[in-house]
Amino acid sequence: MSVTKEEVLAKLRSVKGPDLEGNIVDLGLVSEIFIADAKVYFSLTVPAARAQELEPLREAAERATKTVPGVKGAMVALTASREPGSGPSTPPPAPQRAAAHSHAPAQPGQPQGRAKAGVPGISTIIAVASGKGGVGKSTTAVNLALGLQATGLKVGILDADIYGPSMPRLLGISGKPEQLEGRMLKPMENYGLKVMSMGFLVEEDTPMIWRGPMVMSALNQMLREVAWGELDVLVVDMPPGTGDAQLSMAQNVPLAGAVIVSTPQDLALIDARKGLNMFNKVSVPVLGIVENMSYFICPDCGGRHDIFGHGGAREEAGRIGVPFLGEVPLAMPIRETSDAGRPVVATAADGPHAKVYREIAAKVRARLEELAGDGARVMPNIVFE
Repeated sequence: MSVTKEEVLAKLRSVKGPDLEGNIVDLGLVSEIFIADAKVYFSLTVPAARAQELEPLREAAERATKTVPGVKGAMVALTASREPGSGPSTPPPAPQRAAAHSHAPAQPGQPQGRAKAGVPGISTIIAVASGKGGVGKSTTAVNLALGLQATGLKVGILDADIYGPSMPRLLGISGKPEQLEGRMLKPMENYGLKVMSMGFLVEEDTPMIWRGPMVMSALNQMLREVAWGELDVLVVDMPPGTGDAQLSMAQNVPLAGAVIVSTPQDLALIDARKGLNMFNKVSVPVLGIVENMSYFICPDCGGRHDIFGHGGAREEAGRIGVPFLGEVPLAMPIRETSDAGRPVVATAADGPHAKVYREIAAKVRARLEELAGDGARVMPNIVFE
């Protein structure tokens, strides 16, 4: 059964607009609808200042779309319009300096900050972060880790999202970690990646009602009381946003750098700037920006469609002087394999989507080596207390 735009719009007219006035179609909030292989894609244009409170509106629109007969899936994003010629809502952060390693020894004449304790056996720790949720950060983190592994590195991944851990599902791992001597835990493993996540320690439907100190204690234990062994890189999938947990992680973990994940639209970029500013404040170099959901290739006609806009993250990277790492397409295979615990870099290594992630990983590795400033070493040094 083929699905038409008219059927989708008719169903979306049942979704009330913001403040329960009118409906999202007649209010002009729905972008052009694109349908391919019985899957529906569109965005809702909302004021940037109300993005967080209107997330339930996006969810309602996605649920309504899925009830249309013949629809197999739906992907809806929030986006924000901006008046032509208007500038960004926040000033750009200062350009990154290659010498700004959070764990590097202070130079003469510079204030000596408190050294961050490293993790024995781990050469380099990098963060994958976003200013908001829903931009595909965790999927990017998993495939980036697998891409780094494909370059010949030993890689692990730490799921630092206590409230919404996703690594067990993304990597298809179940069960609980083995208790070793003392308080040490043996990390879980799949596809050659060593993994630790709160999702292995509590049931999936158990709510985590913890305050800041408890969260930081749990993160510290998952970082330092896990038998990671010898790793070239540990990828930390940061919690979304820029709250206390994220800032504490950036302040207390010896990060060699951070990768920022955003989507093309202005709304996500506003939040991405917050993440950039956070890492600037704690002197963690930004390794670059990834534009996720950058474009859509129709599986039927092969045409390219910029459903959620395109190029915003690239422009932002150029504006603030940090590397642009690449564009990841909006593709159902990425979403479906991630939900099934079979990430594309591991299970479809020769495919076009895996190639994009591998190219991003190669740029991240090159950037780390550039920042290290030592061609004899693969990764930067970490100073241990």
